[in-house]
Amino acid sequence: MKIVILVLVTLLLLLQYRLWFGRGNLMEVQRFAEIKQLQMEENQRLSERNQSLAAEVRDLKQGLEAIEEKARSEMGMIKNNETFYQIIDEPDMAADVPTDR
Repeated sequence: MKIVILVLVTLLLLLQYRLWFGRGNLMEVQRFAEIKQLQMEENQRLSERNQSLAAEVRDLKQGLEAIEEKARSEMGMIKNNETFYQIIDEPDMAADVPTDR
C-alpha cells in the first residue's frame, strides 16, 4: 500500500512540476493569451484602416469629384477662370503690447 501511495504522490509531483514549470505551463499560456489579445486588437485597427483605404480607392475610381477634391486640398490646384483668394488673419496687436506699467 505504501508503494502505491508513493507512486501516486510522485506522479502528482511530476504533473504539478510540468503544470508550473514545464513546457506549456500556466504562465506561458497566460502570456500567449495576452499576446493573442494584442494581436487581435492590432488586426482590428489595421482592418479598419484597410476598409477606409478601400473606400477611398473606390471613390477615386468611380468619379472625378474625389480626384478634384484631392487636387484642390492637397495640391492647391484651381480650375480655369477661377480666382483664388487667400485670406491671412492679421495678428492681434493688443497681445503684443506689454502690460507691466
